[in-house]
Amino acid sequence: MNKQHHQEPSPNRVRKLDNDYVRSSENNMKNKPSKHQIIRRRRRILAFLAIASIIIFSLSSMLMKQYDRLDAKEQKKAEVLAELEQIQEVQDMLKLQIAKLEDDEYIAKLARKMYFMSEEGELIFTIPKDEQLNGQQEEDE
Repeated sequence: MNKQHHQEPSPNRVRKLDNDYVRSSENNMKNKPSKHQIIRRRRRILAFLAIASIIIFSLSSMLMKQYDRLDAKEQKKAEVLAELEQIQEVQDMLKLQIAKLEDDEYIAKLARKMYFMSEEGELIFTIPKDEQLNGQQEEDE
């Protein structure tokens, strides 16, 4: 019987293939990042995302506060402009009244009206106001 001896291949007997595929596979294995490098990259990305989100949140909150302040100031401006219009109307009325008070005839007429004075030959009649007339009509009914 013929006995075959199985011998372990010696290192000298094993040869590497030398083709493009084997070389590219070896290069990929050498260039492949280790688990530690992958973890470091993930941590860097997470840190960057956390910092970016904090910055975005703070900027957006500052923007909202500025919009609120702007709205409040615009409301205050509208109120002040309305008040200014009223004051200007009062000022125009007072200027007109000053102009009238410079006229002697107007002053005399005003004094006669307020103090029930009359010129010679003039009669004064008092007429009840509308409120007094309405009150009397309700009593009559």
